[in-house]
Amino acid sequence: MSKTSQTYTHSLNNPELRALYEAAGFAGRVGWGKSPALLVIDMAGAWANPDELIGTDLTDVEENVLKVLKIAREKNLPIIFTTMSWDPSLAEIGKVVRMKTPHSERMLHNTENTELKDSMERQPDEPLVVKPRASAFFGTNVEAMLTSAGVDTTIVVGVSTSGCIRGTAESAFNRGYHVVVPLEAVGDRSESAHEANIFDIDARYGDVMPVADVIDHLQKMPERSE
Repeated sequence: MSKTSQTYTHSLNNPELRALYEAAGFAGRVGWGKSPALLVIDMAGAWANPDELIGTDLTDVEENVLKVLKIAREKNLPIIFTTMSWDPSLAEIGKVVRMKTPHSERMLHNTENTELKDSMERQPDEPLVVKPRASAFFGTNVEAMLTSAGVDTTIVVGVSTSGCIRGTAESAFNRGYHVVVPLEAVGDRSESAHEANIFDIDARYGDVMPVADVIDHLQKMPERSE
């Protein structure tokens, strides 16, 4: 692999970097499959409360997540929420994870940190999956639920772009799903981390597109039958 002497800003808004990746065989477009589901990642207290250790202001992200949720419910799509949480014994976290991410020790079952925001208004038929790692697929039954529902496309919204969104998008891609990431419905505590990782997701794992385009596509779909 040849090295480039030019330094590029790692961002979707950098057409030169986009052209470089496309020339190298990245950033193809996959598009939509026939049967989408919505994965709402970690819209819970620890991430959404700016006063918390890993929290940040997610006002704009939350508004856009709710827009996608609304149309997904209107179309009767499968919807899965996630949070990251562990037993208060901390034994299941694991030594390496505790050392690398000490904030994990605050992410305990049945606490405000790991409870979904009330604004999500999770419905009885919308499961909440407690995941032990960044990806919604790691150590969970998410894939089994998607398979049972005949899903071929995952719409991934929530936080954080550089961690759980990227991890979930990569896992979905590795399992052969079409991956759609609505740009304004994902966020991160670091703008530079968000910009770099949303570029990588778009280049490697899924199609990043405006929320308006996602909603437009879903509106044109027939309501999903049971």
